[in-house]
Amino acid sequence: MRDNTTNPNAPALFNHPVQRLAFMAAPTETARAELDRLVARYGNCHPGEAEVIVCLGGDGFMLETLRVVLEAGFTTPVYGMNCGSVGFLMNPTDEETLPERLSHVQAATLHPLRMTATTAHGEVFEALALNDVYLFRQTRQAAKLRIDVDGCVRLPELICDGALLATPAGSTAYNLSAHGPIVPLSGNLLPLTPICAFRPRRWRGALLPSSAHVTFNVLEHDKRPVAAVADSIEIRNVISVQVREDRSMSVTLLFDPGQTLSERIASEQFSA
Repeated sequence: MRDNTTNPNAPALFNHPVQRLAFMAAPTETARAELDRLVARYGNCHPGEAEVIVCLGGDGFMLETLRVVLEAGFTTPVYGMNCGSVGFLMNPTDEETLPERLSHVQAATLHPLRMTATTAHGEVFEALALNDVYLFRQTRQAAKLRIDVDGCVRLPELICDGALLATPAGSTAYNLSAHGPIVPLSGNLLPLTPICAFRPRRWRGALLPSSAHVTFNVLEHDKRPVAAVADSIEIRNVISVQVREDRSMSVTLLFDPGQTLSERIASEQFSA
């Protein structure tokens, strides 16, 4: 995972004023109003022809935008302006100084996780995730999972509410709430974290190399059905879920100096 947001002396991404902008807005009143103002001021290019895609919304819409960019094969970097609540992946909203801010941005190149999920009916679904892939129980009964890493059975039975595999960028999201470790962008590690583990009770998860191929096998799937989620894409009644980092695909996320993703991830490790 390439990241120059940790280097304040990294060369500017653009050596000229950025003129071709594409705007994508969440379906909220705040984001749509901001979209109208920005388009009136700067115009609006097609995302594939723009120098920068400006995402207006919150973290959820940013993940949707990044997925669109990945699946369309665009190489256009994405700059987020916060029109939501948390805005961990976003920059402050200031339409007046947008071209100037874009001339000083720093970039983080992210690789997604690729989930391949097989259902009890034999259907196979694929989805990409830039935050995490997680499994969770569909009923009142706990899930039973077997976890394989690179073809080796590492945990024969995990009784739990679920389990997740996160990217470094997503390690501060659901993974952190489930008491998983925060991973630096440059760490080339994937945190594997149980969600409310019952047995083995003291298992806290693992840190895996980014090259690891992880398979979650659902035990007793008829009695204990499980769903799998890649960011916001949910597949029900899965029996097997394979997850790996797809280094053939990448997306570039832009941040203001002093507001970089690496800095935010570092700060989270020292927050109360």
